[in-house]
Amino acid sequence: MTEQYDILIVGAGNAGISLAAKLAREGAGRIGVADGTQLHRYRPMLNYAAGGQADMAAFERPMRAVIPYGVKWIPDHVVAVDAEERTAVTSTGLTVGFRHLVLCPGLTPWWGAIDGLREAYGAGWAASAHVPEYVDSARRLLAGVAAGDRVVANVPPEPSSCGGTVLKALFLACAAWERAGILGDVDVHLVTPYARILDRPTIDDALAAAAAEYGIHVHAGAEVTAVDHEAHEVVLSTGERIDDVAAAYVTPVVRAPEFITEAGLEDGGDAGLVAVDPETLQHRAHPHVWALGDAAALDTRPSGGALRKQVKVIAKNIQAADAGKPFQKYDGYTVIPVMVSRDELVLDEHVRDGSEDRSIPGVDVTKPRKSLAAFDRFGQPRIYWHRLLKGKV
Repeated sequence: MTEQYDILIVGAGNAGISLAAKLAREGAGRIGVADGTQLHRYRPMLNYAAGGQADMAAFERPMRAVIPYGVKWIPDHVVAVDAEERTAVTSTGLTVGFRHLVLCPGLTPWWGAIDGLREAYGAGWAASAHVPEYVDSARRLLAGVAAGDRVVANVPPEPSSCGGTVLKALFLACAAWERAGILGDVDVHLVTPYARILDRPTIDDALAAAAAEYGIHVHAGAEVTAVDHEAHEVVLSTGERIDDVAAAYVTPVVRAPEFITEAGLEDGGDAGLVAVDPETLQHRAHPHVWALGDAAALDTRPSGGALRKQVKVIAKNIQAADAGKPFQKYDGYTVIPVMVSRDELVLDEHVRDGSEDRSIPGVDVTKPRKSLAAFDRFGQPRIYWHRLLKGKV
């Protein structure tokens, strides 16, 4: 069986649905979205949920409810792509043809990169909300920390999406332990691959101050390389070993789905990202293939907030390619929002060259603010469901 689309979008997360909605509103042709996931999550809420400030059930919708009007949902995962023949094949054997292919399938855990981590997840003493199916486990893990326990968390290496937001869950948990009167008796360790916590000069001082206030031991320039799930030990790339760990909020290394590499669309890196021009989002070898979001090699830190600009650029460029018009360029804008206390948040916004690109004029978002925390927690979800996923931003 074969279906044919002008534009086939692989992935129905923030990127895929937002782009499909925008293209549909602009009359870009017959659009299909392929994704076998039955539930659509507002992912920025995952770390709030792990930190005990949200119930993820309130931030989930059936996938069929978020598919834009006029867009066909193909409820199946793509497992193979032939860029030359312009076809994709799903796990049930459906062949789908396309004029343009947009890849935004997200990233998947690469469990083999950290030896023993999956076993520790299974044993219940390791979890992370960045693996959505473990968000409830992560919440229970952090809520169950007691006086005398040792906790290890990590900032995952790129290309993990919104890697810095793991600090939301950690700092919220620390605030909860402080209110419970046990923080001084909890030994907290943070492992980060950067020279400073996130290597962002705009917010690193605020993050370091929060870490110091909570008594967190920061292991800079290090990554988690192994976990001994029986001995409850975490091994770092520096050779250091953190033993007697009661709770490991450790996010696995991630990579793009295998079909991207098998199709010859990858950039050659370990993560197998789609080899696109980071400014136009068009594939370097196949002009009818495009990518955005976490699985695209865009030379910037992946984040959900970056999609707002990526969607605009790729929607315009697909139509410009058909019309023979000049392309727009994506400047690498990305954003890192981090809660530094129970009710204060800092925000880093920058473009590909590292320079700041603030979206709120007249407000220093790099300083801890309750207003930013309230907007991130309550305002952004409404914008997401009612504007972003409707193609209105």
